[in-house]
Amino acid sequence: MAKQTYLVAVDGSEWSVRAADKAVKLAQQTGAVVRFVSVIATSEYQSFIKSNQKPSEDLKDATYAKNLAPIEKTYANSGVEVKCEVLWGHPVESIHKFAKSKKVTMIFVGRRGRSKVVDLVIGSVANGLAHTAGVPVVLVP
Repeated sequence: MAKQTYLVAVDGSEWSVRAADKAVKLAQQTGAVVRFVSVIATSEYQSFIKSNQKPSEDLKDATYAKNLAPIEKTYANSGVEVKCEVLWGHPVESIHKFAKSKKVTMIFVGRRGRSKVVDLVIGSVANGLAHTAGVPVVLVP
């Protein structure tokens, strides 16, 4: 039987840090691999959309340094296999597509992210994933 894979969406918020902690603790008990992703939202970079370009390596590196490097450092000695990746696109769609491609068995996401106002107007990433993921989604308060 293949190892289970847990996916954790992180954005640097305290809620995503708690989601990371829950996923790693469960992975320590189950032997799962934990994949952390951070999404560069296309809505924040309209100029890239208009020119059909992907974000520069500098933007990807900055996103990795801000959101993923601290997580990777925190869990380096946890005994859990940890992988990190920066995605580009609409957060819910990008995470959903990535989860399917990696055959993720469970998704962990903070109940709230960095943008509380946007969450109220257009719906949260957590809510979107809970309705579309096709695998269990753990919403971490």
